[in-house]
Amino acid sequence: MNIGIIGLGVMGSAIAHRAIKAGFDVVGFDTHIEHARRARMMGVNIVECAPLVAGNARIIWLMLPAGPVVDQVIQELRPMLHAGDIIIDGGNSFFQDSLRRYQALQKDEIFFVDCGTSGGLRGKDSGFCLMVGGDFPIFERIEPFLKAVAAPDGYAYIGPSGAGHYVKMVHNGIEYALMQAYAEGFHLLKEGYYEHLDLAAIAHVWEQGSVVRSWLLSLLQEILQEDQELHDISGRVDQGGTGRWTAQEAHARTVPMPCLEQALAVRSWSHKTTGNYATKLIALMRHKFGGHRVYKKSEDIPV
Repeated sequence: MNIGIIGLGVMGSAIAHRAIKAGFDVVGFDTHIEHARRARMMGVNIVECAPLVAGNARIIWLMLPAGPVVDQVIQELRPMLHAGDIIIDGGNSFFQDSLRRYQALQKDEIFFVDCGTSGGLRGKDSGFCLMVGGDFPIFERIEPFLKAVAAPDGYAYIGPSGAGHYVKMVHNGIEYALMQAYAEGFHLLKEGYYEHLDLAAIAHVWEQGSVVRSWLLSLLQEILQEDQELHDISGRVDQGGTGRWTAQEAHARTVPMPCLEQALAVRSWSHKTTGNYATKLIALMRHKFGGHRVYKKSEDIPV
């Protein structure tokens, strides 16, 4: 089975690595020359343009930023697609956009699958968590590929078109609130009643059976082992669209999500100020799991 991958950055190349390791032939394209070069060294058959991916594979995984670029690439692929071909969007697209793309492609009997993908930088070695939306018979067709990419027992058919990205959107909303809670707690530990507490030791002991243990806490422990003062780090925290989309959907459904709303408000505030210790921790956690941007305090430029 040939797999096409368009978008060979950190996540796309990790998907390619796991597919090749499982015995799939992978053809790929990326506009960034360095991304393409690294993927070729990994064993990906690099082609010169996106349509050639569709010319060499009947299953195509898109790992692209949410928004117009996804529609643009799909339009570039259309002349090379055949009835029965499958496009999987593994990025963080808005679920309504995924439903629209599914309906548009369905007219030509081209199948569109939305796949929420979580696992960050470590997914390359540990496998990813995959939340799959679309037609169930198509899920069954691509299941061997999904199993190769996923962590053990780390993939599931979620529901009809858009459901995979909907669940990933809510997943990211939870992620926002969890990181905010951890960061606030460690901010209080640092500035609280007892001076000079070893925050890394606290994170470590909480990881040993505590009810708040998690992968995020493990990443926080790694951060604090490296540096507990964070003097050179800006408190500015970037954000993608998924947290905001989750809050908008909650409002539309009259579901209160005050934790997420506060986390979103803090990230917006961090761009208007220098942030604080908590927002520094959030920025560093995002960098640890996903390679997201961190800024230096002195110049407010990416580290």
